[in-house]
Parts: sequence; C-alpha cells; structure tokens
Amino acid sequence: MNIMNLSAINGLESVSRYEKTSNPLQPETRAERTNSFDALLNSAMGMITETNDYSNKAEEEKIKFATGESDNLHDLMIAQQKASISLQYTAAVKNTVVEAYKTIMNMQF
Repeated sequence: MNIMNLSAINGLESVSRYEKTSNPLQPETRAERTNSFDALLNSAMGMITETNDYSNKAEEEKIKFATGESDNLHDLMIAQQKASISLQYTAAVKNTVVEAYKTIMNMQF
C-alpha cells in the first residue's frame, strides 16, 4: 500500500518550516503569518474531509461485501486499512496540536 497517496501528507508539506524561502533574519509580516496559519487550517480541514471519505468508502465496501454485491475481499481490506491509517494519522496530528497548544498556554511571560 502506497501511503503517499494520502493527500493530507502532501498538504502539510506547504506549512513546513524548512520550505520557507524568505530570509529567516527578517521578521514575517502579519499577512505572511496569516497566510501560513490559513494554509495550516485548510490542510487540517482537508485531512478531516479525506479521513471521512476513506471511512465512508470502507463502510460502502463492507455493506457491498455483506450483501453479496461484491465478493472481492481485497477491496474491502484495502478500504478498511486506508480508513484506519488515515484515522490514526489524523488523531496523531490532533494530539500533537493539542499538546503544542497546552505547552503554549502553560508558558509564563
């Protein structure tokens, strides 16, 4: 199974701190920070949508297999694995974001 087909992984590359082409010594403008945050939010929403799509596809395949419309067990297992991996990845990203938020909120200024 090729996990590079998960568009959520590709979507998060655009907000990587290593791909920044501007001078790191110059402060970012407010618009650049807003665009970066906007890209991060759009990527997260896309990941949630994709996870839902994979889950719905797995449910459809399960119903088709149970009703006898499909006798291909491979398609069912592939759809279930894609849904499972996508859900695990989404949960891992969510947990990381929550931990980062908690760390920021516990900082003393």
